[in-house]
Amino acid sequence: MTNPMRPGQDLMAGPPATHLPEDPAAADLAAGTDAHAVVRSHPESPLAWATLAEAALADESVDDVTAYAYARVGYHRSLDQLRRNGWKGTGPVPWSHVPNQGFLRALAALTKAAGRIGESAEEVRCGEFLRDSSPEAYDALM
Repeated sequence: MTNPMRPGQDLMAGPPATHLPEDPAAADLAAGTDAHAVVRSHPESPLAWATLAEAALADESVDDVTAYAYARVGYHRSLDQLRRNGWKGTGPVPWSHVPNQGFLRALAALTKAAGRIGESAEEVRCGEFLRDSSPEAYDALM
């Protein structure tokens, strides 16, 4: 029977960090394209949905439920993408890897929006998930 361990593998290190591929919407958003138009072109983009959620949270004329909905979609699009890229439900998702920032921003927006609509348990859960995924993102976004 062969040993499934790799030589030098650290069994105490925990799961490896997840590094998502570049978000196809990033270039459009960086070029200043309206986030609503970007979502129509790239509905799978966590970054585009996070951008909409953040804008809604910042705009007092937008209902908090709308911000929550945008953030929730970004969060679920992120989970799909994380799983396709080897994430098993735990482990670091580093803020320093720019393509991960769409997920982390969507999760931070969901945390804030959940608090605003009174969904306290979700606010706590998402905040802990963000901190566990990336302490740097938590510090930067919260």
